[in-house]
Amino acid sequence: MFIDTHTHFYDPHRREGVPWPPQSDDVLYRTVLPDHYREIAEPCGVVGTVVVEASGWLEDNQWLLELAERDPFIVGVVGHLEPCSEHFREYLARFSSNPLFRGIRLGGTWFDDVDRPAFMEDMERLADAGLGLDVLGNASHAPGIATVAGRLPSLPIVVNHMGLVKIDGAEPPTEWAERMAMLAAEPNVFMKASAATELAVPTPAPVEPAFYAPVFEALWTTFGEERLIWGSDWPVCERATPFEAALRVALTFFRGKGPEAVSRCFSTNARRAYGLPVR
Repeated sequence: MFIDTHTHFYDPHRREGVPWPPQSDDVLYRTVLPDHYREIAEPCGVVGTVVVEASGWLEDNQWLLELAERDPFIVGVVGHLEPCSEHFREYLARFSSNPLFRGIRLGGTWFDDVDRPAFMEDMERLADAGLGLDVLGNASHAPGIATVAGRLPSLPIVVNHMGLVKIDGAEPPTEWAERMAMLAAEPNVFMKASAATELAVPTPAPVEPAFYAPVFEALWTTFGEERLIWGSDWPVCERATPFEAALRVALTFFRGKGPEAVSRCFSTNARRAYGLPVR
């Protein structure tokens, strides 16, 4: 009974359209809603998903929350708010009043300068609200992420997409591994084992799980079974492989670590990282 911690839902045919994906994207530019995902995911054992923002538009936070309120398959929403903005506190209070709103996602460049007082104040507000932070960043952003994690130990931080490492079937770069260890040293940092097939080089992505094992093993060594969580990054994963193949790559690795690892990385850790409400 898996929880997918990384899906995107959107509808380009809304009157206001969408800021992403672009109309030129033949794979992603289509209506993508929970019913479409459920059709492929439920037969694979997925029972719910955390939907992650794919838009910087403020009111798209509300659009996702309304989608979640109508469909209990969505167990949480990670939205988008801009730190250091005049209205951050106001918007945070507005959206956090809904228990399905579980935090925000930021790009890695926010962590190039974490000593801005306004930034740390807003991260503290996020922690005080009982919410979490997703980060889409690479190894170069690890020092800043680790600094925020150390200063705010009550703030769960989920690093997306395996630290954006390129996967080529070989051992991952030493610098990346060292930076992942830096993140893992902070007990409130989780790693999302997501987008593996999208990170593969060359393309099309291999479907053999062994190709991805060195990177999974490196993350297992640093984060262990209590702070790794699975996400599909659907529908973006379809640029590389079908959903079932992306799931199989991760599931094969964790099954090799035993049933407790599967239970934690595909369910229990997600509930802990996101403080998911029971629905």
